[in-house]
Amino acid sequence: MPALVADATGADALVVGHRDGYPVCTAALTLTDDPSDAARVLTALAAASHGSAAPAPAPVDDHDLPSVSVVVSTVVDRVEDLDRLLDVLEHLDYPEHEVLVVDNRVRVPADDPLPALLAERAVRLVEERRPGLSAGRNAGIAAARGEVVAFTDDDVRVDQRWLRALGERFVREPGLDAVSGVILPTELETPAQVWYEAYYGGFSGERSFEPVTITPDDVPGAMRFARAAAVSPDGTVRRRFPVYGIGAYGAGANMAFRRTLLEAVGGFDPTLGAGSPARGGEDLAMFVETLWRGGRIGFEPRAVVHHRHRRTVAELRAQLHGNGVGFSALLCALVAGDRRHLAVLARLVPLAATAKARGAADALFRGRGADHRQAATPTVPAAPSTPVPRSLALHELRGFPAGPSAWFRSRRRWRRVEAGRSVGG
Repeated sequence: MPALVADATGADALVVGHRDGYPVCTAALTLTDDPSDAARVLTALAAASHGSAAPAPAPVDDHDLPSVSVVVSTVVDRVEDLDRLLDVLEHLDYPEHEVLVVDNRVRVPADDPLPALLAERAVRLVEERRPGLSAGRNAGIAAARGEVVAFTDDDVRVDQRWLRALGERFVREPGLDAVSGVILPTELETPAQVWYEAYYGGFSGERSFEPVTITPDDVPGAMRFARAAAVSPDGTVRRRFPVYGIGAYGAGANMAFRRTLLEAVGGFDPTLGAGSPARGGEDLAMFVETLWRGGRIGFEPRAVVHHRHRRTVAELRAQLHGNGVGFSALLCALVAGDRRHLAVLARLVPLAATAKARGAADALFRGRGADHRQAATPTVPAAPSTPVPRSLALHELRGFPAGPSAWFRSRRRWRRVEAGRSVGG
């Protein structure tokens, strides 16, 4: 057990518990000057997690693992992060994989840092000058040689065994079309990072370390594949939810798909995602499309990446607003692709709106009505129980109404791109 005490760097900590090198739990601790206080909490946590932890899966022989292409689409605005990511991706614990870096810049500057960054690396460069993360990822899919295509972002650090955990899950469950994993924070050093972890649990709210299989409900009528169940290895249904809530189990920084599925869907929707007016939603759209076709998704907590949350309050506010815009833009894109979504949403939106309002109210309650312009700066690094300012909790909700118009602008923009007309970078 680490000796944790309050010091000049902070009086709170987010502790990630590991077993056999994989995360199994997290705990938010308020520290004192006596290390035994934290030790008592951690000892109890370790005992509880030991009793509830699932047995380690049997190892998979290297010869049985699918070949994997790892795609990283970038606009080369985070050079140091990308450099660190490639250092790990080149040397992952995996027998047959390739790394593809997609240069998704519309214009390349004269002092381009990318050639030097890729020099002497075992990395393939793919160029895609059409704007948007979806376009970049689709270019990566087109160039990929692997049976499975995995995706991560250029501001992420992946665990050495990340790819093996994804590949092994595909082998253990041959019926899976996609696998996602856990996203942990790289750091919690600023108020914005602490608040994001508190508001979102990093990405998906309540972080889980239990492997589950997401299976859509095959029922007759308009609701076919509109709901899904998260099923644990022993067959217990842990949760039921509309397919539009799949974000609780996956995000674009840590996901992998069989290439056959990606080709059947037609790739990521270019009207969605970062770099488009819609600002996001392309990853969730692919997960929804997977379930909508009757496919299954495995959530694999042994597949771990670490994401650096936005460091400033301004960046966090923009991200939360973008999340709201992206989600409602995603719904517009889904309806445009299959009108049956409209009938399903008409039945589910009242329930979803109620659930979202409850979530916002919970965030506000945890924030106790604070505003970041007036609230005292929390001690950092702080624990995820830190109160969330009201202005941040409301920012995502304010983005929802802007999503439809953003998607229509994005669709017009992409049509101009396809027609060969210039668009702004």
